[in-house]
Amino acid sequence: MQNIHEPSAIGRRCESLRREGKTIGLVPTMGAFHEGHLSLMRRARAENDVVIVSIFVNPIQFARGEDFDSYPRDLQDDLAQAERAGVDLVFTPSAEAIYPDGFQTYVDVTEITDGLCGASRPGHFRGVTTIVTKLFNLVRPHRAYFGQKDYQQSAVVRRLVDDLNLDLEIVLLPTIREADGLAMSSRNVRLTPEERQAACVLYASLRLTEERVEAGERNTKLLLDEMRTMIETEPLARIDYVALCDPETLKPLDQIEGPMLAAIAVRFGETRLIDNLLITLP
Repeated sequence: MQNIHEPSAIGRRCESLRREGKTIGLVPTMGAFHEGHLSLMRRARAENDVVIVSIFVNPIQFARGEDFDSYPRDLQDDLAQAERAGVDLVFTPSAEAIYPDGFQTYVDVTEITDGLCGASRPGHFRGVTTIVTKLFNLVRPHRAYFGQKDYQQSAVVRRLVDDLNLDLEIVLLPTIREADGLAMSSRNVRLTPEERQAACVLYASLRLTEERVEAGERNTKLLLDEMRTMIETEPLARIDYVALCDPETLKPLDQIEGPMLAAIAVRFGETRLIDNLLITLP
């Protein structure tokens, strides 16, 4: 496995791979790997000639006061896990290499970024779409792999790819969960034992909503109230949002007539966790 640091070097290497007729799968990450990341790498390995993983904690998707400085980082362990997963190339640039002096060009996707995490983290998705566009331009992958836990992120990236006519496929894979249902996240390591136990309420509230819909409930206000009530029974939980949205537009639903996304963001101490569930009508 080769580790490349410079944007120009990864660009040349990928251009050569393309000329050789190789298919390229890209897994963009911020590192601190867990089974969710590894599931993306294994899928990319099964579907492409070459698998590239980027590891870059992107400063411009963190607002002032967010957890950029404390975001988990363990590059050596990440490299070892990537190699075991069959990754061919790892791209680990510095922030200075990605955003050199004089950098002033950003990529904005509108509307679909307005709600959910876009509302509570202004500027976050501009940072995401800017770094993803740079990675797509450098690597020119045939496929890029994302996890459902970051559903809004994947929807924004799909919108970006469609709107800018980028020649690649976005592959969305299911959320990988712990045995008790908590969605795997790099931020989970920052939870205290008490917060970790309390965080189980996230998936429980989503499953409650799914069960209520399966039983015939269609009142979105009632479902949202029930989710909030369940989460608020956990004293360590502080709700950022609970939402029932259209899975394509991410606009809030007034009534349930088809598939929907139940999405939540909740803080436990200093750690903000997100989760979601795609729900279809019986």
